[in-house]
Amino acid sequence: MLTQIINGEILTPQGWLKDGSVLISDGKILEVTNSDLAVIGAKVIDAKGMYIVPGFVSMHSHGGGGHDFTEATPEAFQIAAEAHLKHGATTIFPTLSSSSFDTLRQAVETCEQLMAAGNGQIQGLHIEGPYLNRKMAGKQWEDCLKDPDPNEYLPLLDSTTCIKRWDISPELPGAHEFAHETTSRGILTAITHTEAEYDEIKAAYQAGFTHAAHFYNAMPGFHKRREYKYEGTVESVYLTDPMTVEVIADGIHLPATILKLVYKVKGVEKTCLVTDALKYAAYDGEVDDPRYIIENGVCKLADHSSLAGSIATMDKLVQVMAFKANIPVADAIRMASETPANIIGIGDRKGTLQRGKDADILILDKKLNVRCVFAAGNMVEGTNTLIH
Repeated sequence: MLTQIINGEILTPQGWLKDGSVLISDGKILEVTNSDLAVIGAKVIDAKGMYIVPGFVSMHSHGGGGHDFTEATPEAFQIAAEAHLKHGATTIFPTLSSSSFDTLRQAVETCEQLMAAGNGQIQGLHIEGPYLNRKMAGKQWEDCLKDPDPNEYLPLLDSTTCIKRWDISPELPGAHEFAHETTSRGILTAITHTEAEYDEIKAAYQAGFTHAAHFYNAMPGFHKRREYKYEGTVESVYLTDPMTVEVIADGIHLPATILKLVYKVKGVEKTCLVTDALKYAAYDGEVDDPRYIIENGVCKLADHSSLAGSIATMDKLVQVMAFKANIPVADAIRMASETPANIIGIGDRKGTLQRGKDADILILDKKLNVRCVFAAGNMVEGTNTLIH
């Protein structure tokens, strides 16, 4: 079926196109044009007064809709992914927190199964840990943490091509060898839960760590030891110009001033937005884990010792960047779509509205609320009720 979305402000790689239209058919974008004349035979959707933008790419999310991706079942994967889909995440890379390798293998099997069945929203797997610095990792994972072991990770890597990203602490023994292996397979390799300083970050980048997970969170900034001062991981990443970063832009993990600073220094092409969401994102049920509480719009450890993760969705991140950090709307959207698509290697088919790319398209109102979602050209059920 031919579908035409007309009259909205369309975000293209060249900027905003007013009162044009997007033609889609067979899951692909046929054309983005400045004409708003209805095409004969097309189903027409009028987005007057709204934005027409690329679908969001969620590349760091642990769950949603009441399910965690470490459950590693098709049902958990589908429910969590669909919960984020209704908030604009037309692409998602399910994230597994530090887990046993039995769980990782089960998750790989589930991910492969869903991708083979044609779930275009799920584009691969993201693993965070279990190779984390114990001093910088949450105590909820302490039983799983270890140093990189090639006898564990090599067989897993050899068994699948669905792992697209893996994050570890770069200062651990064997971390550089791990990064050489993952990057040689085209896997985005990121630093996380680290206390590495400049020389270590510089060496890690050379080894293949090209991305910084949840920038500022679980890593130190400028600090003092006795009478001397030292740069932290944060400053070291800023000084490593080619390194990309992601921020949990829920307005709680990082204040608006820091979000603005990251944008100013790293820029839109090297900064992407992530939810780092737990199972309680896009979920109305009760917290069923005594380790956690939901308070002030975020998930915390029950003892209030630290944040445990966000309950944000991708649309919330864009709103915070645009309306609290005062970043241009186009750039806020690009950091949720184009930039993550490019960083994780799917920019040839996702992230921008261009001829031939997948028809993953959102219609947003002027407050950046999701009004309609198209995933591979199909309108997602339950997201089109406000389109007239």
